[in-house]
Amino acid sequence: MNFSVAKIGCNVHHCLSTSSGLTAAIECSRNSTGQWALSPNRGGDATEAPPDELLQFDWITAQLSELVLGPIEGLSFTGDSLNHKPKSLSTHLPRNYKKVLNTIDSCWRTESDWATNRRALADCAVGFGQAAIGGKNGKTYVVTTPDDDPINPKPGTLRYGAIRTEPLWIIFAKDMAITLENELMINSYKTIDGRGARVEITGGPCLTIEHVSHVIVHGISIHDCKPGKRGLVKSSPTHVGERQGADGDAIAIFASSNIWIDHCYLARCMDGLIDVIHATTAVTISNNYFTEHDKDRVMKVTVVFNHFGPKLNQRMPRVRFGYAHVANNRYDKWQMYAIGGSAGSTIFSEGNYFIASDIPYAKEVTKREVNGGWKNWKWRSSKDVFMNSAYFVQSGYGSCAPRYSQAQSFTVSPGAMTPALTSDAGPLNCVVGEAC
Repeated sequence: MNFSVAKIGCNVHHCLSTSSGLTAAIECSRNSTGQWALSPNRGGDATEAPPDELLQFDWITAQLSELVLGPIEGLSFTGDSLNHKPKSLSTHLPRNYKKVLNTIDSCWRTESDWATNRRALADCAVGFGQAAIGGKNGKTYVVTTPDDDPINPKPGTLRYGAIRTEPLWIIFAKDMAITLENELMINSYKTIDGRGARVEITGGPCLTIEHVSHVIVHGISIHDCKPGKRGLVKSSPTHVGERQGADGDAIAIFASSNIWIDHCYLARCMDGLIDVIHATTAVTISNNYFTEHDKDRVMKVTVVFNHFGPKLNQRMPRVRFGYAHVANNRYDKWQMYAIGGSAGSTIFSEGNYFIASDIPYAKEVTKREVNGGWKNWKWRSSKDVFMNSAYFVQSGYGSCAPRYSQAQSFTVSPGAMTPALTSDAGPLNCVVGEAC
């Protein structure tokens, strides 16, 4: 059974000109493993280029986005508004430059009335979780206090709203850090929407989505989660059950469907960051920023527009049995591997941007957790970009493109555009009355 290392097909030379007179070139070159990869080649006046080569390449990819897609209606931006970018970058951008928004963000972020039209967000998911509506058809519930009681939650707390049986769109009256006394069981048809406030769930057990459907979690920072304790937890207004103790995941999704996790920050939890297991289907994980963790496990999902930052070791995702479409994600310097799987899983990596660390044994993107038989598994790479000698080991035969419905489908951009498309991963700093 044959397998091959993915190769990037590209033209030898693409020249982009800007109003500032800077000419940027992108070339194809072979790295030390024989992998084809895009690399920046500065042209024109070198003093006008950003001083950091990686930032220069990010800027070039943004220009490439404009060239391929045409002007994109969005927000004008400077270095101050770029997540994880130094302010000095703004001096190298044309004054009339428009922010590049991915297909999810362009659905709602250009509108200044987002605070009074929050439910428009529910129409913006793509991929397997596209149909998730959360609390779109329900009333608005406002969280006013960070207090928590897992058995007798009080009105105004996050838990009180999350366990109701009716659809609810949950928002926050102010900035708050919530330390849960035990895991929070989220009921069906709920949206937890952190836009307009800085909301953290931290320092205790975190979120559980179990045997429910239609849940949206957006714009929340979830970090430093700890295992739950065995004890009683209320999961609906009429039911209190004994829980064995959560594992310490940021978000655990169990036997649920139509779930969308978008624009969250996830880090430093005792177990996984997002754990999708046991017959869960129809999930999209998008626009999130992941960092400082050892593993992330997801399966049967669309993983799109996320930024997997430094200090992540492995499992971004790890897929067992199921199918994962991993598209337009940015991976920065993993410590072991980026994408793993076992038990005959199927993985389609498309349009991702992989930057390997300087660790010699951590250049490979992929890892199969099995001794033999993996050459028949369908693991394919298309339109990916590999930097710093990163490479993807393909296997299997034939196409493994996702079988999306028309509503679920979306256009996957070339990997060179991914840094621009993921530049705002994580919670957004949305201001009422302004485009977000």
